[in-house]
Amino acid sequence: MSLQARPAYAVPEETVRVARAIFPHGHLYLQLSDTLGSLFQDQEFAALFPADGQPALSPARLMVVLILQFAEGLSDRQAADAVRARLDWKYLLSLELTDPGFDASVLSEFRTRLIANEWEPKVLDKLLTVFRERGLLKARGQQRTDSTVVWGAVRDLNHLELVGETMRHALNSLAVVAPAWLRAHSQPDWIERHGARIQNYRLPTGQVQRETYAEVVGADGLAMLQAVDGASAPGWLRQVPAVQILRRVWIQNYTWRDNGPCVGVRRRRCPPPL
Repeated sequence: MSLQARPAYAVPEETVRVARAIFPHGHLYLQLSDTLGSLFQDQEFAALFPADGQPALSPARLMVVLILQFAEGLSDRQAADAVRARLDWKYLLSLELTDPGFDASVLSEFRTRLIANEWEPKVLDKLLTVFRERGLLKARGQQRTDSTVVWGAVRDLNHLELVGETMRHALNSLAVVAPAWLRAHSQPDWIERHGARIQNYRLPTGQVQRETYAEVVGADGLAMLQAVDGASAPGWLRQVPAVQILRRVWIQNYTWRDNGPCVGVRRRRCPPPL
């Protein structure tokens, strides 16, 4: 798909008129658009697209959609529906009210293109630059996306999402293949802790609280593995793919004592030797 770059996008007059009427007291996304303008330009993504082929959708708009999708915790289908149906999204994306949007698969394809070309740091750099220029970042020196603080925070978030989603996947799989066994061996608070998809805005905000949460999840997963390995458990449970993934992820991310209960589970700071 080739890039047909446009220099800038302006909010259509009819979209502005209707949005002002619907949100007479303002709206966060309208304010973001009015304050920041276009966060990205199509030409910034030119290196991701070939010179010829079918015209691609605006990467500047798709990048904003991915940010909104993450902020609101939406699936690709829900995000595509929001582009199609929500006035606040159309305003922020500078779209006509009648714009039909796009198929949800477009988001997955664009996300894959960004990751394959290691474009994430460039996107973060651009956001930091825009926020700094608008006075939204109070710098105590040079803002760097490769600082140990930034990368440490990203690492912690990746760890929490990895272990949390791995545990949730194991529980969901066992609920299908061995529901009676799972009911007998699950703990009362597992449903509340692992029932919903793990996302950043649902996680504890403080470093100490996140560390505690990581160890609680580690104890949950270890309790599940110990139950699966128990003498009374059917042997085939250990062959369930989700259980094997749980075991592998726990070995990579946690340490624990074999001769004790789940207390004492700790995050592994370095990867285990190969």
